[in-house]
Amino acid sequence: MILKSFEISKLKLNQHTFFLFYGDNEGLKEETIKNLFEANYQDKIYRYEEKEILDNKDNFFNSVLTKSFFDNEKLIIINRATDKIKETIENIIEKNPQDIKFILNSKNLEKRSVLRKFFEKEKGVICAAFYEDNNQTLNSIISQFFRNKKISISQQLINILIERSRGDRKNLNNELTKIESFSLNKKNINLQEIIKLTNLADNYSASELIDHSLAKNTRKTATILNENNFSDEDSIIIIRTLLAKLKRLVKIYELVDEKNNIDQAVSAFKPPIFWKDKPLVTQQIRSWGKDKLKILIYESNEIEFLIKKNSSVGKNILSDFIINNSKKTNN
Repeated sequence: MILKSFEISKLKLNQHTFFLFYGDNEGLKEETIKNLFEANYQDKIYRYEEKEILDNKDNFFNSVLTKSFFDNEKLIIINRATDKIKETIENIIEKNPQDIKFILNSKNLEKRSVLRKFFEKEKGVICAAFYEDNNQTLNSIISQFFRNKKISISQQLINILIERSRGDRKNLNNELTKIESFSLNKKNINLQEIIKLTNLADNYSASELIDHSLAKNTRKTATILNENNFSDEDSIIIIRTLLAKLKRLVKIYELVDEKNNIDQAVSAFKPPIFWKDKPLVTQQIRSWGKDKLKILIYESNEIEFLIKKNSSVGKNILSDFIINNSKKTNN
């Protein structure tokens, strides 16, 4: 049975045993599991990694399905579940376990996933996708938090917190926890305090920086550069990442010439490009001609040599190069 994530709270949970929660919104998944399930099981919660189950299936079956006088009800949470565990879950379903709930927590599963298909079609089991929070949802969470704390906050500060959470309420909640500790007995909080208190959800990776630069997202590229304190060693990693992605784009262009369709070329590329990255890669292809990419590969090699030769200003050289390329037209 397919449900929206917000519909799970409306279920009669005692009528269902198996749940598949998949998607990138770890924060919302954690909230759902904690509030709707864990509260009812207290110290009867057992957490497994998929790998430890598959490495020793007999031990898992014995420990899960064996009842004791003191331990009848159980909540089994299987993290990082993939298609590999489908057969094991089918075997457990056939045994019709009583007083046990199983939650499979997965990253994003594509439509062709056999585990996802099974949970979508099988009767009596629940399948729910947990997609990234949008700005409206995050705005609401932040506003409610500050209302409850009776602290005044501007929309500008709310926007900063939304930007730094990067679409994940788990990251946002971590930052709000810091603010809560800081703001005891305070009636308002200012921009400088927010910036000082909150960190990036994670350091933006070299890959993300290069992806946005090649997609001509100048504003996002500048934000990543400004938010991060890249080291001198990072400069070489970033330029090597740029070279690798440029070479990949040239290879994709060969498929574009063959198929005469950018979307088909991106989908057909091997190794496969993760679904979430495809729009950005497509944008990169549309932003650069093949000849321009080859020129940029040559320029990147020259910049790497220049950075190594002038290590004291290497970060400045790299930043200028990355920003300038994000602004270049394709004329």
